[in-house]
Amino acid sequence: MSHPVSRPDRPDHAEPWAMQLVIQRNKRDPANHIDVLEAAATAVVRLLDDPRTTNPDGVWAEAVAHWRAGWIRKVARRAENKRWDDVQALDGVTVASGSGQVRAFVPGPVAPLPPELKKLQVRATELPRKHDSTQRDTHVTIELNPEVELSTGKAAAQAGHAAQLAYERLVDAANHDDAHVQSTLAQWRADGFRVRVVVPTTDQWAAADRPVRVVDAGLTEIAHATETARAYW
Repeated sequence: MSHPVSRPDRPDHAEPWAMQLVIQRNKRDPANHIDVLEAAATAVVRLLDDPRTTNPDGVWAEAVAHWRAGWIRKVARRAENKRWDDVQALDGVTVASGSGQVRAFVPGPVAPLPPELKKLQVRATELPRKHDSTQRDTHVTIELNPEVELSTGKAAAQAGHAAQLAYERLVDAANHDDAHVQSTLAQWRADGFRVRVVVPTTDQWAAADRPVRVVDAGLTEIAHATETARAYW
């Protein structure tokens, strides 16, 4: 079960790769839906900005580059108790945001997976929607399409896509000596790549023009290609 971003100019690999996201679940005290989405988005960007990825000789660099050359699939799973502890040993980055914790893993083939990940549930990862975002003064904001109902797992993947595309856009502009973008990227990095996830009204969504738009290919939960998320700074 994957969550691809539609990239017409970038064919996917013959053997698809994905970034696995694992959401910590606590049945007795479940995390808030939006907190989880924000943790997922930040975890994705921290992994991409990690020296083990950005350094050409970094141990994650080759795997991340191969994955980014195709569709940036993300698969959201859930784990609790010992299973959550077990996946911490696999290469990745764990982020907490409010009540939510998510670990993003170095991308790899959709199959086979390490046994610690393969055993984790994918479908129906749904957490309570207790409150809106509590994040303030973030440098990047992610908007979710108010007309599309997504599970927590699916929405976490879409937020991760939006954050990744925002990061890539900022890095590219910064490398082309855009001083304003360089400053924005530096501030976002210094802030730990926090994001705020919001759900605008239908009218606000229709009127907005954002620099990053995520179009899901419609393989899971959504019947056809649909714009699911946006990001701006």
